[in-house]
Amino acid sequence: MASSYRLLLSLVVLLACFHGSLSEGEAETAAEPEIISDVLVLTDENFDEAIKDNENILVEFYAPWCGHCKALEPEYEAAAKKLREEGSAIRLAKLDGTVHKKAVERFSLKGYPTIKFFSNGEETEYSGGRTSKSIIAWLSKRTGPPAVALPDVDAAKTFVGDRSVAIIGFFPDETTEQARGFLKSAQDAPDDLRYGLTSSSDVAKEYGIESEFGIVAVRTFDEPQVQYDQDNYTAEAISAFARLSSMPYVIEFSQDNAAKIFSGVTKRQFLYFGSKQSEDYESHVAVLLEQAKKHKGEMLFVTFNTDEEENVKILDVFGLSNTSVPAVRIIELAARDMKKYQPETGEITADVIAPFIEGVNDGSIKQSLKSEEIPEDWDAKPVKQIVGKNFNDVIINNEKHALIQFYAPWCGHCKKLMPVWDEVGEYFDGRDDHVVGKMDATANEVEGLKIESFPTIYYFLPNGKSRPIKYTGKRELEALLVFAEGGGRDGGRPDHPFPVPAKPKPEPADFEAEDEEDLPLEETEEEKEILAEAEQAAAEAEEMPAKEEL
Repeated sequence: MASSYRLLLSLVVLLACFHGSLSEGEAETAAEPEIISDVLVLTDENFDEAIKDNENILVEFYAPWCGHCKALEPEYEAAAKKLREEGSAIRLAKLDGTVHKKAVERFSLKGYPTIKFFSNGEETEYSGGRTSKSIIAWLSKRTGPPAVALPDVDAAKTFVGDRSVAIIGFFPDETTEQARGFLKSAQDAPDDLRYGLTSSSDVAKEYGIESEFGIVAVRTFDEPQVQYDQDNYTAEAISAFARLSSMPYVIEFSQDNAAKIFSGVTKRQFLYFGSKQSEDYESHVAVLLEQAKKHKGEMLFVTFNTDEEENVKILDVFGLSNTSVPAVRIIELAARDMKKYQPETGEITADVIAPFIEGVNDGSIKQSLKSEEIPEDWDAKPVKQIVGKNFNDVIINNEKHALIQFYAPWCGHCKKLMPVWDEVGEYFDGRDDHVVGKMDATANEVEGLKIESFPTIYYFLPNGKSRPIKYTGKRELEALLVFAEGGGRDGGRPDHPFPVPAKPKPEPADFEAEDEEDLPLEETEEEKEILAEAEQAAAEAEEMPAKEEL
């Protein structure tokens, strides 16, 4: 690596010497940019002139040694070639930032490739994808109308071209409320989803639109044409139709379409994990396809090829591994969390999958939560080992105050905290009013409680009578003991993963209150005081800089 770097440095020095070898009396002029594979080659000398001469120009700042730049190069050149063939005035350019340092300093570049778009000299950061199609789509969106005008059938066919999906709207009067909704949807659409607008009845006939106005998705997969069949022509409704129509019944996950898949077009998604090399793969996808057609618009069906290394990492989120696939799960996307469901058996047949989907939809199948098995010696030490399966019994439905740390085995801050946490456990060991526990939050989940960082510490009042209090103080013994002994007053703030019930809930069958009456579910005056003080502490803490990084 060091020798490669020295070689590169030597080349840069030689180039610098070469460019500096002009005689002092020789005047430098900005030469016309060289064109290589339809891409303008910019330098410090001709950069400003190129920006001035081209109304719309996309510039890639690159380094010869940059792997991402090398991967982008063929796609970038393909996009430049396509734009030239279409007669577009948009130009693509590149500048070697390791040689032409003035431009790098001028734009304070922090990495390669950095891509910037200049329209009439005004700079915009490029935010599109790294394929030729996504580059062209991004540029088209920013240099033209939201929807391409389609005056006749030939223009419509050219627009559709080799696009995997194209949205065509037929509106004889473009000033109507329906047409405005279509144009607003087009304006807000993702860069890779293009809209065409026509008032031609011939175009409408060509693509099966039989009403006085309408919308059709023209696709290269599944059904070639999908008609918009709703009466609601708001931009939101049209956008939902367009996004859903842009995906096949069963879509294979990739990094390129991840944002599209998890954009929330449907709240529930059916996930299949399996190797494409497996002899059962095609038959499994056929089962999914049958169900996807039945639940179109209600549930998105996604496959994850576990032959891909990036997809293997996702398995852990669902408690799966390469040895436990093929497998299926259903997820439900929520504002703060994601609910997961799994079938009772691992069979992937219509007889298993159909009732599984119906059970999730009608609520008869409850969400599944990851949990390790309860260790035989879970309570042998002062700090109790809590897992998903014993969390409610030990932490929630318990007459003791509970202090629990959620950790990750790989977390350095967690490892540093553990000796202190053991001391906290020893302090309360043998007392009948407190329990101290710890849970591996990477292997166990708790309904309604989302752990977003490690370590996270919560304090729970007895019998789950109130929402827990999150500890935000120093990770030191004295501070933790003051927090626990004070009922969560010092160093904590209320959190809201568990809603306080509006009416009493029945106690678990194996629990009996001492006075044989239901325990109060509303906060007592003392608990209200604790929460009020914690909220005040949290407000004060927000005004001070964080003392410790996670």
